[in-house]
Amino acid sequence: MPNGAETKARVESYLLARIPFVSIRTVERARVLDVLGELTREKQLDVLVHTLSQGLRDLRTRTVISEDKSLLSALDLAGEWFQTRSNLTIVFTDVQHLSDDNDISRRFADLAALAEDHGGCIVIITSDPVWSTLQRMGMSVRLDLPDFDEMHQAIREFLRPYTTDIRIEWSPADYEQAASILAGVTKTEALNILATFVVKKEITTADLVELSRAKDSIFSELSGIERVQLRPGDYEVGGLAGLKHWLDRKRDLLTMDLRDRGIRAPRGVLLVGVPGCGKSLSAKTIASDWQLPLYRLDMGSVLGAYVGQSEKRMREALATADTVAPCVLWIDEIEKGLAGSGTDSTGVTTRLVGQFLYWLQESRARVFVVATANDVRSLPQELLRSGRFDDMFFVDLPEPDERREIISIYLRKYLRTAVEPALVDELVRISEGFAGSDIQSAVTEICHEAIRIGDDNVGEDYYLKCFRNVVPLARSAPEKVEEIRQLRDRAIPASGRTRVAADQPAASRRVVLG
Repeated sequence: MPNGAETKARVESYLLARIPFVSIRTVERARVLDVLGELTREKQLDVLVHTLSQGLRDLRTRTVISEDKSLLSALDLAGEWFQTRSNLTIVFTDVQHLSDDNDISRRFADLAALAEDHGGCIVIITSDPVWSTLQRMGMSVRLDLPDFDEMHQAIREFLRPYTTDIRIEWSPADYEQAASILAGVTKTEALNILATFVVKKEITTADLVELSRAKDSIFSELSGIERVQLRPGDYEVGGLAGLKHWLDRKRDLLTMDLRDRGIRAPRGVLLVGVPGCGKSLSAKTIASDWQLPLYRLDMGSVLGAYVGQSEKRMREALATADTVAPCVLWIDEIEKGLAGSGTDSTGVTTRLVGQFLYWLQESRARVFVVATANDVRSLPQELLRSGRFDDMFFVDLPEPDERREIISIYLRKYLRTAVEPALVDELVRISEGFAGSDIQSAVTEICHEAIRIGDDNVGEDYYLKCFRNVVPLARSAPEKVEEIRQLRDRAIPASGRTRVAADQPAASRRVVLG
């Protein structure tokens, strides 16, 4: 059952049972008033509503009962009416400071006792907790943000009157994708975004991308994770064909309704391997290609100096990610924050691991996690268990054909003149052992010279010199590269090449497809 319908059913039962005090926890006051308005008309209930802007008014007829807008005055009037009118319900919408024992809380407790004696009912709409003594005098219900079904219905109902006046290109699948994108915002915010499309006199499939951007602007100041600004067309990864093919097959599943299959949307990937070979760039490329906002969670910054601070920061960060979904969450060098589980004396790392694993396993928000690690051996083994990430890929130093692709990408991006194929062949040969970042560094140096003297004036010798001057990690620290490469058999090759299963004798090892 959609959460709005479930909340309506519970509130209806409380009002008909004449529960003296009902608190409705929500950030959507208007949505609750719509629910109460429907119940008032359907059940012929006597309901008054108090707001600081309009005072007391009848919810069904909308007539003003009292123009005195103060809360204290409304409480006094409510006390008088409960003694003279039976089965009266009064709704208070702008109440603060009810979370502890104070004068306002006690006034409401006295009013609730009076309501109980005369068959009355007080309804509080609030986003804050309620003083426990007051709450125990009645019942509480929570109205969460619209779920997929309710958002889907709200979008269709909002656009239905415009179908004859404007051009709406959305197919049923597009309506579902729109509902998926708008999950996490209030109904009012969602309809306001759609209203900006209506004024254009047309709604196209391209507006689905605008939906994501509009939603992202609402949450741009949320704490916990950092918004990464992406420049369109600025991200292209060379090589990694296996990872790219895997991502192409997962893309549409992120916004599809998969509930009838009983599965969740793709959860994400863990990228491990040699530094500088495109792990972090892959996160940016995925977000850019999928046209989703990219957020970065820095595991190092999560760690705090005070007791409970780290856990609080992690909880806030993950809650923020759920709120801004669908999105890509990039966790760079995840081992920095989650390494050492079970070895730190304070137990902070163990609790962070538990928090993260629970969220990774149980959250149904459409957050696609791209986590990178240079050394997976320092990570807790429970993080690597099947069912956490969808897959783990190993990103190795690029092979000749991959280096050719990477070199071509940067030459095309940074220079304004074509490079002869023979020269590219030589650069591929020289760059044996280079990571993608090494190639970028060499081509950047060529670009600097091209800016200084002109692209056509840069000789082939300078191209070769820039590449020969690079000392890659494979030459400066070959033992480190080989140490990292010991992890290759634990992950799928991101290159898409076949690998040899490490658990078979050399003469009889089978080929495993990545």
